[in-house]
Amino acid sequence: MLRLIFLLCFVVSIHSLSSQNFTKYSEIGLMGGVSYYIGDLNPSRQFFMPRLSGGIIFRYSPNRRFTWRIHGLIGSIQADDARSNNAYQISRNLSFRSQIIEAAGILEFNFFNYEVGNPTTPATPFIFGGIAMFRYNPKAELDGQWIALQPVGTEGQGSTVYGDRKPYSLITGSFPFGFGFKAHAFGRLALSAEWGMRRSFSDYIDDVSKTYADPDVVFAANGPVGTQLADRSLVNPGKANAGRQRGNPETRDWYSFAGLTITYKLVPRKADCAAYN
Repeated sequence: MLRLIFLLCFVVSIHSLSSQNFTKYSEIGLMGGVSYYIGDLNPSRQFFMPRLSGGIIFRYSPNRRFTWRIHGLIGSIQADDARSNNAYQISRNLSFRSQIIEAAGILEFNFFNYEVGNPTTPATPFIFGGIAMFRYNPKAELDGQWIALQPVGTEGQGSTVYGDRKPYSLITGSFPFGFGFKAHAFGRLALSAEWGMRRSFSDYIDDVSKTYADPDVVFAANGPVGTQLADRSLVNPGKANAGRQRGNPETRDWYSFAGLTITYKLVPRKADCAAYN
């Protein structure tokens, strides 16, 4: 699915280059900034443990108030219970990091009329929303190595005892939304800044969702590595925690991209007719 979205983005971009009527309202550019995560290991802190992110963006503006956009972004997210101010989290002692690869279709709404290269519509705040597909792969450090967590079934996935806990997919969807500010710089160049949240369809971006599994079951299904990564509690780790809460299954994980974008308008804007000035 993720490859299909990237292919569609590529096809639309190539088509736009061959369509004069389409390209005169289009921009292409680069975005750079940071990404971060909110979930079981970071319930509420914005911009907690941010990592660098970047990507490609394409905009098509059929009028001065609405802009259609597709983008492909790559970033990283991470969290660590040891950096929490919550006593339970510190004792739980879980951590992870993951790369995020996102492809999205977005609709932007400009609060003011805006057109790149038009001195009468130089800038505007905007809001946006859309749909995205993304790939993630949570990993945790063990003895100096970063181990992928999905294959080792830390919550009993892959065992017959926990038959309702299937291995989670590493590709899923999200709803991006946020706000920003855009302005043209000079010539065909424009700048924008934005902050956007993503409400994901998954509760396993951090590999944490339900209760602790019986360590004997995890060992039988996935070996000693799964057992070590499933329960890293500082107090009484092991069989005593089986059935106790490890995460919150009633919520979904979130991630965010925030940054600056520079775009180039594919066709220069024609000057207004003097009769209408």
